[in-house]
Amino acid sequence: MPVIDFRVTGREPYAGGASFGDAGSYEQIDGVVAFAVDPGNDANRLIVDLDKAPRDSAGRVRFEADFSIVVPAGPVSGSGKVLVELPNRGRRRVVNIVNRGPAEPDTRTPDPGDGFLFRHGFSIASIGWQHDVYRDDALMGLKAPVALDDGAPIRGQTITEIRPNHVERTRLLANRIHRPYPVVDLEEAGAQLTVRDYEDGEARLIPRSAWRFARETADGVVPSNEHIYFEDGFQPGRYYYVTYVTEGAPVVGAGLLAVRDIALFLRDGHPALGAAADGFNWIYGFGVSQTGRMLREFLYLGLNSGEDGRAAYDGLMPHVAGARRGSFNHRFAQPSEQAIPGFGHRFPFADDELTDPNTAETDGLLNRPRAQETMPKVIYTNSSAEYWRGDGALMHVDPSGAHDLPAPPETRIYHFAGTQHGAGKLPQATVSGSDGSVARYGFNVVDYSPLLRAVIVNLDRWVSDGVAPPSSRHPRIDDGTAVTRDAVLEVFDRLPGMITPDRERLWVIRAVDLGAGEPAGIGRWPALEGDAYPCLVSAVDDDGNEVAGIRVPDVAVPVGTHAGWNVRAPETGSPEQQIPMQGFTDFFSAGADGRNAVGDPRPAIEERYADRDEYLRRARGVAVDLVSSGYALSEDIELMVDNAAGRWDVAMASAVSDEAGFVRGGMRTI
Repeated sequence: MPVIDFRVTGREPYAGGASFGDAGSYEQIDGVVAFAVDPGNDANRLIVDLDKAPRDSAGRVRFEADFSIVVPAGPVSGSGKVLVELPNRGRRRVVNIVNRGPAEPDTRTPDPGDGFLFRHGFSIASIGWQHDVYRDDALMGLKAPVALDDGAPIRGQTITEIRPNHVERTRLLANRIHRPYPVVDLEEAGAQLTVRDYEDGEARLIPRSAWRFARETADGVVPSNEHIYFEDGFQPGRYYYVTYVTEGAPVVGAGLLAVRDIALFLRDGHPALGAAADGFNWIYGFGVSQTGRMLREFLYLGLNSGEDGRAAYDGLMPHVAGARRGSFNHRFAQPSEQAIPGFGHRFPFADDELTDPNTAETDGLLNRPRAQETMPKVIYTNSSAEYWRGDGALMHVDPSGAHDLPAPPETRIYHFAGTQHGAGKLPQATVSGSDGSVARYGFNVVDYSPLLRAVIVNLDRWVSDGVAPPSSRHPRIDDGTAVTRDAVLEVFDRLPGMITPDRERLWVIRAVDLGAGEPAGIGRWPALEGDAYPCLVSAVDDDGNEVAGIRVPDVAVPVGTHAGWNVRAPETGSPEQQIPMQGFTDFFSAGADGRNAVGDPRPAIEERYADRDEYLRRARGVAVDLVSSGYALSEDIELMVDNAAGRWDVAMASAVSDEAGFVRGGMRTI
């Protein structure tokens, strides 16, 4: 068994001992798990550089990870089911997202929110997996083994992306605030800094004399092997890439093994797990955004099969991952980056085996788990933002863009229509907490959490009771609901005051060539980029609302237009470009006089609905239909109606310009 030790560091009642329906009260158990894996085992052979890591006396490679579980304090009732989350950049998120908890700083003990997961009897486990997280009480990470070459540290090339939202002269050589790969030679002549005016633009080389490996301090600019200093300043709205030689290669893919082997540990049980000491019968994995892409990598590498051949997970939920994978299993990988053309952008994108028209490669995301007979049930969920960034439709459309793909029996794909990457909320904001970017328009307010909650329950029923979930719902070519972004933007161009993205600068995903070392997980940077893959999104109606996918009441009976894209605020540079992950909501005018005054072709709210009561009756009808079709739960009907009511109230109150410069709710005057 790869888990060789579980050291408990903390144990306490969860949420102050609160009771959650029939499941009763819970306790939280924190600790550190030690792993030892056999690099010669077939189940581990695709982990890059694992064979170069030091071994113990038994020939195994050791590493450790942070672990936490919230488990019933009393006897585990029913099947004994656990939802294993992969913390996003070290942060526990599943309870906050699914239980609709309050937004809060990173914390060791997530707020239980409305208790949904606990009322449904789930235990929630979190496993640290990311090697470059600065581990503390709140952030969970992994102490990875370090690969060696003949006993010496390994050197090689790495790349870092810089996307500023204001002028900066010093940047950390890392994606977000993680541990950077240190520079070997501060004077390295071969190091390069390039800049692009937009993501898919032509790269221009910045002279080596114009920048250096250094940082600004109170005492001036000093050398640093963890920073880059550019005296002219990194300009907002541009895309910079710095490549250099580093040393000390962690086995980044050990994080994937931790995700696999913690599931088998939970299945077998352990005395320290309290009421679940005998183990769990049903194991589910949940990843959001970064960690959703990691679950796709996990599937592709066939890692649901343990060293003993057993299946680790019964079901997986990659949420808002799109069709990408990520930087999780190559030399000098940076798990938090997702936009650099590289390993995470590679074919295959879809479940079944296909041939890539750009490279002639034949492959399928699920080839390995199917061959190993350890294929879990999988439900993929995406917002509109994953389609607008260029890759979402590749999950279910041929990579040539010619036709829809057949629906595999083991998976479902759900598109949450008219949504952005993270569930929308009120009040509207324009500044993204994820990267500090600022949007021209107020962010999308559509809350898709009721749909995500149904996915979790439906996956559990599919696995434990054999009850198949409802069919996939997403844009399709054959019914005309999967269309080009140009076709959709033509609709938005007709709206008054609307600034749409530059068509030539929309994000795409291209075939990438990482060099001769690529099969071994050693990339050549920057990658050579080839032809672009097709990008299709949901068609929209005359209001600009999406017609494909699962539509909550906010979208089906709208009081505004809800988009999966947004553009940068002019003051942050490049206002013609998309902003990452965010959409926008633009509320309709309240009455006909208001919409006529601005020349808005969309009927006003009072032209659509007799009054608030009628609107809420129609919203309730949509919610009931979602329940009857299996895409929502009966317990969440009131939640969906309350959400619609909240948007109605804000739309009517914000129909007139306010002091913040917003008109019709979401539109911002510049």
